[in-house]
Amino acid sequence: MPKLNYRIRLFLICLVFYLPTINIQAQKLEKEVNFVEQKFLPFYNFKKIGNTHIFQGNTKKRNYFEGWYFKMVSKNGKFILSVIPGISLSSDGQEQHAFIQVIDGITAQTNYFSYPIEEFSFSKQKFAIKIGENYFSRDSIILNIKDNHSIISGKIEMLNSVEYSSGSLIDPGIMGWYRFVPFMECYHGVVSLTHNLKGLLIFNNEAFDFNEGRGYIEKDWGSSMPSSWIWMQSNNFTDNGSSFMLSIANIPWLGKSFTGFLGFFYYNGRIHRFATYRSTKLQLEIVDTNRVLIDIENGENSFLLDVSSNNAGMLKAPVEGSMDRRIPESIDATIKITMLDKKGNVVMKDSTNIAGLEMVGDYFSLQGLLK
Repeated sequence: MPKLNYRIRLFLICLVFYLPTINIQAQKLEKEVNFVEQKFLPFYNFKKIGNTHIFQGNTKKRNYFEGWYFKMVSKNGKFILSVIPGISLSSDGQEQHAFIQVIDGITAQTNYFSYPIEEFSFSKQKFAIKIGENYFSRDSIILNIKDNHSIISGKIEMLNSVEYSSGSLIDPGIMGWYRFVPFMECYHGVVSLTHNLKGLLIFNNEAFDFNEGRGYIEKDWGSSMPSSWIWMQSNNFTDNGSSFMLSIANIPWLGKSFTGFLGFFYYNGRIHRFATYRSTKLQLEIVDTNRVLIDIENGENSFLLDVSSNNAGMLKAPVEGSMDRRIPESIDATIKITMLDKKGNVVMKDSTNIAGLEMVGDYFSLQGLLK
């Protein structure tokens, strides 16, 4: 065994010095379309209505953003990275670019890499995009990022993904029928509730080994993020198969606003869904700026949550398409969850200190608006 460990260490050391010299090329997209050069795409608009995973902004020229959130956690929890690729089109259409954001969940360091919009392409067949020499899909990501401060390269594969829905018009995703409400500033989708990881990344000469780790993918698109929200997510509980996400937000719409929530808890092979449109009851208590208590009740179960933040990094977020807002995100937050049946008996109790948490805007007002 000691001899094997030595070989593994030697292998990783070699990778640290060798991989940055490799010119990693993003694989070609199936039926690739360049965003700037695109023309009329027959049937694509109909296809994207029933499949929120794929690129939604093919007809947009201004006041628009779209981004996918890839979270990756190593098997031992030593490495936590979130990678967010997307596009930003300003309100007047004059400033357009693609981007890749990276947040290190251990150090809370964030990086924002900007690319000319001409370097953004998408597949008209499935969820797959390219930004420069970087590739993103539900099945894998390939990174080949280099600027004056950072070098990130490598490939990560996603295996055994669990989908939230069938992605059809009948079952459009986590937003339900809200997916079809026009003029909303932001729409939300979940690509993979949880999946296994294979591969490693070299980040500034350090090997981030994600083999046998866990991953999660979701996305947002529209013109702006909500005015205030609380979002939390983890699929790194003691029970390796569990995954949880909840978003509570005050959402502007047609000059007014409403407060809603959506989320899920994937446990023991079953998805427990909860959302405003599902007549789920939710009680929110904000203890302070770092901790919230939540009680969720659907038709079959209750979920008691105690959530607190730790280190936070600053991410860029969209306002009328432009990435001009700064928001804090902790991806080493703590979530304690207890699931009860209708009689109040404990079905399960679990916790994690590898969780994403965002508390943005006037989030204290959310507890009053939910009453």
